[in-house]
Amino acid sequence: MLRIDIAERHNWKDLAHELGFHFHTIDGEPYWKEDAYYQFTLEQVERDIEAPTEALHEMCMELVDRVCNSNALMQRLALPEFMWDSIHDSWKAGQPHLYGRMDFAYSGDGPAKLLELNYDTPTSLYEAGFFQWVWLEQAIQQGLLPRHADQYNSIQERMINAMAHVGRGLEDATLHFSCVKDNTEERATVHYLQDMAVQAGLKAPFIFMEDIGYQPGGDYFVDLDNQPIRALFKLYPWEEMADDAFGERIPLMQTHWFEPPWKAVLSNKGILPLLWEHFEGHPSLLPAFFETSNSEPMAPGWVRKPFFSREGSNIELITDAGEREAVGGPYTDSPWIRQAYQPMPRFGDRHALIGSWVVGDRACGMGVREDVGRITKDTSCFVPHAIV
Repeated sequence: MLRIDIAERHNWKDLAHELGFHFHTIDGEPYWKEDAYYQFTLEQVERDIEAPTEALHEMCMELVDRVCNSNALMQRLALPEFMWDSIHDSWKAGQPHLYGRMDFAYSGDGPAKLLELNYDTPTSLYEAGFFQWVWLEQAIQQGLLPRHADQYNSIQERMINAMAHVGRGLEDATLHFSCVKDNTEERATVHYLQDMAVQAGLKAPFIFMEDIGYQPGGDYFVDLDNQPIRALFKLYPWEEMADDAFGERIPLMQTHWFEPPWKAVLSNKGILPLLWEHFEGHPSLLPAFFETSNSEPMAPGWVRKPFFSREGSNIELITDAGEREAVGGPYTDSPWIRQAYQPMPRFGDRHALIGSWVVGDRACGMGVREDVGRITKDTSCFVPHAIV
């Protein structure tokens, strides 16, 4: 695994604007960076990233089955009790899911180490599945990369196939899409998903989460025209859905959700100690434990994470050498876990994180994020990769 300096494409910012990539710069700082790329061999990708991703995904599915059949485990994961039946029923009914992302520490030798799962509302999909592929093709055309360069990336193709599969089970092949207002990145991600749904033959209307309503006695949530929403993809966390005003109505409605309620099992970091309990010693897992009132103060070599946290918020760590690092945030009222600290590879002053994508239960691509800090945040840069 190498970080290779490379010239940028001509007028790539104009192209980004044309293609709707409006968040390539955030608050005046670059989010997308292409003055370098991460280089891998095919063997590294297949052996150390793709294979562990698929093995871990199967473990996760096994754990979902265990949790969905155990109220004690649902309680242990702090899942709200009024959602238990919806979670159980969606799993038992075989409700399909679309995608997820695993975040790994990987330095180029040995299997990647799982840091956490992003299996409910993963972002960076557009830049991983589409924009970095455009970069690869154009970098080859412009002589910036060798002609035999490739990329671990079939994300878009697999997502369109997954959408087509989902569409066959939907009434009138209609899947609504939704996210919150005033979030450029999330709206762009959902727009990309809508585009893939249309390519898969679906109808893909959009509604903001804040505009979803319900009618007394109705069987479905409704849109602004009071028309039923029979199926909805929401880029919105299940734990926040459960806390919303209409959250307790979710089990009463027949609206079909993507991701399905069973994804709530995998959308909190409590799944990490469960993975360790059931598959202790797996080469891609790090020791992880539930924090209790009797837990000792955190020692060097450990990371503390809340169950419900996004984009690195409220995570703190102490390296083996005793260096402390933390990111603030609003996630202070949930249980916590502790996970063994695994350093990410460092290139200059940048730490690199691998995001490995799963679509339709298959590993299918990756993206690389980097940050001067050891904790990856929403502002951490996205850097393309190539197989050479």
